[in-house]
Amino acid sequence: MTYYKFSGFSQRLTGSAPATAYSPQGLRSGLPAEPPTMTFATPTKMVSESGAMVEYLGVNKVPYFQRLFQTSDGVPVHLKRGVPDRLLYRTTMALTVGGALYCLVALYIASSPISPAKFTRCLFRRAQHYRSDQLTRHLSHHPRLED
Repeated sequence: MTYYKFSGFSQRLTGSAPATAYSPQGLRSGLPAEPPTMTFATPTKMVSESGAMVEYLGVNKVPYFQRLFQTSDGVPVHLKRGVPDRLLYRTTMALTVGGALYCLVALYIASSPISPAKFTRCLFRRAQHYRSDQLTRHLSHHPRLED
């Protein structure tokens, strides 16, 4: 009978001996069964030390939100909490539409041809530190200027 185990190196099943196939990776015999002591930055209480009463940091708001979101008043769930939800929704929609329009404008600008004079002005303005032979080489090999 062939035994297999998962190889962490190759991320595949590989053949193995029966002893290694039955002991999962990460579990070794000989290690103590006790968990390590927990270290926290602030003093805490274990659940067993706090007794039967569990202290929460705030009021349980789940029943209120269940009642709010399950009422059938015709308002969509993402707008049930009133003005803050409407503000977030409208801001999100405005940014989405604005981003789509910006992408369309950028695509239009990128697809429109550029005149050789405009390209030369732009290149001289932005790349004044080039030597003249470098600039001539850039201008002679530009694909839009080979008309």
